[in-house]
Amino acid sequence: MTAGGLGDRWGRRLARAFEDLGLAVVLLATVISAGQELWRMAAARTVTLAELLLLFIYVEVVAMVRLYWESGRLPVRMPLYIAMVAIARHVVVDVKPEHASAMFYFGLAVLALALAVLVVRYGHLRLPYPDTERATTRIPNE
Repeated sequence: MTAGGLGDRWGRRLARAFEDLGLAVVLLATVISAGQELWRMAAARTVTLAELLLLFIYVEVVAMVRLYWESGRLPVRMPLYIAMVAIARHVVVDVKPEHASAMFYFGLAVLALALAVLVVRYGHLRLPYPDTERATTRIPNE
């Protein structure tokens, strides 16, 4: 075995460990935040649309972490979905009805994100990367 091969394998393992640690931190922070939100809802004895949208964002982040761990790929569409829900939540929580121009621009932002989802989806179906499976296979733990 050459020194370059050993170094490459060690580097891939180090990168994988860093990815896994980062994903674990994101997952833990998401679960803690969701728990805090549930606690606030229980203490207030009320649930608003803004809180439901926030919980939906948490669920999507958890699903994105799970999917990344399972496939080794970060799906581009999921952050786009999360951004759309985050904008909807912002509109529900922060934008006043008298700010019609802000509502219009947020609507345009959601439309742009939705179009981006369609473009990405079309690209995945019609223009797949060659040899995708081999290029994205994660290194098994040895």
